[in-house]
Amino acid sequence: MINGLILSLQFFTRIPININVDFNEKNIKYSVFFLPLVGVIIGGFGGLVYYLISPYNIQLASFLTLLATIILTGGLHLDGLSDTFDGFLSNRDREKTLEIMKDSRIGAFGVISLILLILFKFILISSVKNLPLAITLSFANSRLVLSYIISYKKNGRPGGLGELFHKSNPKHMMFISGIIYITILILLDIRYIIPLIITFLFGEYMSFISYKKIDGLTGDVYGAIIELGEAISLLSFWSVMIWI
Repeated sequence: MINGLILSLQFFTRIPININVDFNEKNIKYSVFFLPLVGVIIGGFGGLVYYLISPYNIQLASFLTLLATIILTGGLHLDGLSDTFDGFLSNRDREKTLEIMKDSRIGAFGVISLILLILFKFILISSVKNLPLAITLSFANSRLVLSYIISYKKNGRPGGLGELFHKSNPKHMMFISGIIYITILILLDIRYIIPLIITFLFGEYMSFISYKKIDGLTGDVYGAIIELGEAISLLSFWSVMIWI
């Protein structure tokens, strides 16, 4: 199982781990189990940056927190976000949409999506109370939702990375990971279930859109779900901490 954790960190982050792990079905399946933990590590690092800098300047702390999380993921999911928006908003047929998403060049819709999301995250980070905890859990929420989508939603591009994760059949691992994570949320504060539920509903909506556009999901859509899910979860934490 430890190989799954190493693979998850190597694939979904830029943390330098110089250990060779086979990219096989078994390790991929276990890597999905550790996705929420990877989110905790990335979000926790961002939260630590904010905790250390925010007493001096909130705006600087928010910027460095956002920058730290982008560096830690290598911008991998932002790339998926821009490709997804370029493809989905092109209003083309399935094959042409997939072709646009595979193109390494970024289009206008991709640029706009990146600018708006990064700006939105900056505003949220500077506004949410108890940000270190909120960002840690938000990054975990989006990745738990992704593990569910990988497990149960159809792949839309044969031969892509998305298919490798889906074909590993990680449903059992996802279920165990979800039970553990939800138990931790309840022990922390039962209100923290609300952002997870909202993020889950958003993931279902993104899956619905993706099914309409390309009859399934791809690695790019996975990245978009992670990035947008983080923002949706942070927004939910902002609302929960103000009104509940």
